[in-house]
Amino acid sequence: MKELRVEGRSRLVMVLRPAGEESCCPICGRRSRRVHSRYRRRLSDLPWEGIPVRIELGVRRFFCSGDDCGQKIFTEHLPNTVQRYSRRTCRLADALNQITLALGGSAGARLAEQLGIMASGSTLLRGLRRKAGVMPQASPRVVGIDDWAWRKGQRYGTILCDLEKGKVIDLLPDRSAESTANWLREHPGIEIVSRDRASLYAEAAAKALPRAVQIADRWHLLRNLSDALANVLALHHRLIAEAARAISSAPISAESTINVAPRNPTRAETAKLGRRDRRLARYESVIEQVRNGTSQAAISRLFKVDRRTVRRWTRAGGFPERKPVFRSSSIEPYREFLDRRWQEGCHNASQLWREMRSQGFTGMSSIVRNWIRRRHGPKALRYIALPLSPPPARVSPRHTAWQILKPSESDQPYLAELYRRSPEIAATADVAQEFFRIVKQRDIAAWSKWCDSAKGTPLASFAKHLCRDEAAVRAALTHSWSNGPVEGNVHRLKLIKRSMYGRASFDLLRLRVLTAA
Repeated sequence: MKELRVEGRSRLVMVLRPAGEESCCPICGRRSRRVHSRYRRRLSDLPWEGIPVRIELGVRRFFCSGDDCGQKIFTEHLPNTVQRYSRRTCRLADALNQITLALGGSAGARLAEQLGIMASGSTLLRGLRRKAGVMPQASPRVVGIDDWAWRKGQRYGTILCDLEKGKVIDLLPDRSAESTANWLREHPGIEIVSRDRASLYAEAAAKALPRAVQIADRWHLLRNLSDALANVLALHHRLIAEAARAISSAPISAESTINVAPRNPTRAETAKLGRRDRRLARYESVIEQVRNGTSQAAISRLFKVDRRTVRRWTRAGGFPERKPVFRSSSIEPYREFLDRRWQEGCHNASQLWREMRSQGFTGMSSIVRNWIRRRHGPKALRYIALPLSPPPARVSPRHTAWQILKPSESDQPYLAELYRRSPEIAATADVAQEFFRIVKQRDIAAWSKWCDSAKGTPLASFAKHLCRDEAAVRAALTHSWSNGPVEGNVHRLKLIKRSMYGRASFDLLRLRVLTAA
């Protein structure tokens, strides 16, 4: 071993030679001791203490001893040290592949340079693609299919996983029945296909594998149920708001009011009102086009509004106000104390802050000052009565849907008032809760009865689509397989995709996903 200086940088050079006395012919397999000649290979190896290492390996050529062998001269092979025609050792190539899998080309090249390995981003990608070219193609028995987004709402691909191993088998660049069916035909050993309720995957599995068992994912069944129930409740959004107000309203006594000075709206509040007016104008224009018979697709293109938004506005029956956001504050536990001290005549924010500090308040004095300014106004010129209790939070149709499906004790008064005001919602809730129970408990015996009971309810369309896919729904109630591992791998795919920042091609994304641990 000796140390050389190459272009002003230290490099360790190790001069080595094989210790064996014979080698095996790669064609006939006979061993030979007859040396034909020698030559030297220069190999890059893992760095030592950050210093690049080069191996000068003395390699021999041998005569083949077989008279009937077409290979007269061969070079001794060292498969555990270096591959044929390679200029890097096996362990260095594996290290570079792992760096490329974790970071990609450019970022991997920067990290390799810091570790003392000189390799460009293009070199790293070529090595990864070369290794992926010999990857074995798995033929699973149970496969899970789902889509993944190139760009959400615009372009999608397909991911396929082996559910028995929990690993990704392949990625497809598009989401179509034809490409999925072609892939399934190339893997005839598949017996079970787990999928969401997308019709294109059901069609692909039915065409390519007519004997395979299709399983509808239970999570997607419950999600479709909540979506259908939320769409039904969206038609009664006014009634939902009235029921929420009826439960949260309470008489306000004279002692529960304080004097607050009126103030002008802030710049943020003025901007918020302006945005609401623009949304209202757009909503009215959309509803006018709907009344004129314009299609939802044409309205979406005309006003540059998503088609789902147009559908939601059409079903709402009125302008849907945005749900207000209530943020909790560290001063809320001390609100009664502040109100009482203010009524007693203590209007000094610093004094109130010091008294709150003695009670365990950890915030700054500016929090108390801002709260008093919002509560009582900058000047006490005119006074109006303001209730101490905050206004009741608005309940959205989706929130109400999940309260119906998974009710708690605190939700019971609100749900009872809602059912009292609308027997139709009460009947729909009974049907939805029964399907939720069937999926959770996998009560396949109650499936046929539920289908009959749902026909005369607003969930009839949802039940009709389920009956079209009845075999997959029944399989979901009898088999334990689900698309849970597929969803986890989709999340991992998102992390890898976003780390590439859209600069790499699909083949690199596929390699990184398939070879990820």
